[in-house]
Amino acid sequence: MPPNLLSIDVLELLIELAVIWFVVYGTVRFLKGTRGAGIVKGFAVLLAAFVLLQLLGLGTERFARLNFIVNYFVGIVAILLIVIFQPELRQATMQLGQARLLRPTRRDAQRARVDAIAEAVAFLAKSQFGAIIAIERNIRLGSLIKGGQPLDAKLNAPLLESIFWPNSPLHDLGVVIRGERVLAAGVQFPLAEEGTLPGRYGARHRAAVGVSSESDCLVVVVSEETGTVSIADGGSLESSIDLNTLAKTLHRRLSETEISSAASSEAQA
Repeated sequence: MPPNLLSIDVLELLIELAVIWFVVYGTVRFLKGTRGAGIVKGFAVLLAAFVLLQLLGLGTERFARLNFIVNYFVGIVAILLIVIFQPELRQATMQLGQARLLRPTRRDAQRARVDAIAEAVAFLAKSQFGAIIAIERNIRLGSLIKGGQPLDAKLNAPLLESIFWPNSPLHDLGVVIRGERVLAAGVQFPLAEEGTLPGRYGARHRAAVGVSSESDCLVVVVSEETGTVSIADGGSLESSIDLNTLAKTLHRRLSETEISSAASSEAQA
């Protein structure tokens, strides 16, 4: 039997009102700017009237006719809300599924990143489209990015392939990747000194060695002349990388960096 206005516990009432407030506030904030915002205002008035009737003793022998009408009306409203707010409920469910606890782990995210890069590089190598891709580790390439074309786009293979497509305005220079984002394209990397590499290597390879010497980034290079894939790391160049093992090679090198960084942090702590 619902409590009447005189017998209700004050602390219990405050707790219930606080919970209701947070639920209403979260709902209104979520629906702000949507077509359901106006409907919520009308429903809030009906809800306030229903709560008031409950406090006055609705549900007891008193107000029997009002009790019947309200219970019947609440059932209809519940069904109408599901129909009216179907798009909003679907969006809320999607956002709940994207909550931090339900997101892919860091290892899964890195594997997806590596797979996207490897897929794009394989396409570029088979097509003999030149490319240079710098993957950031701990040291950021902010000063170099300022001179390029900002993108800040989600990393995927078609995006990288389109950037390095011949006659693209950005295909001659480099791309910088941070996490799962393509930060910038058309980035000019510093060239290694002449004589650092054999004469068969061109400007892309010199740039890869140069930027990997000045930072800890991992750089993937595709030769425009031969389609050969090379990796520059720490100022050294490893050529003729097998496309079948490229993803494993990138994943191993990036994982080794994360492990060593974590060990250094623990040692300093």
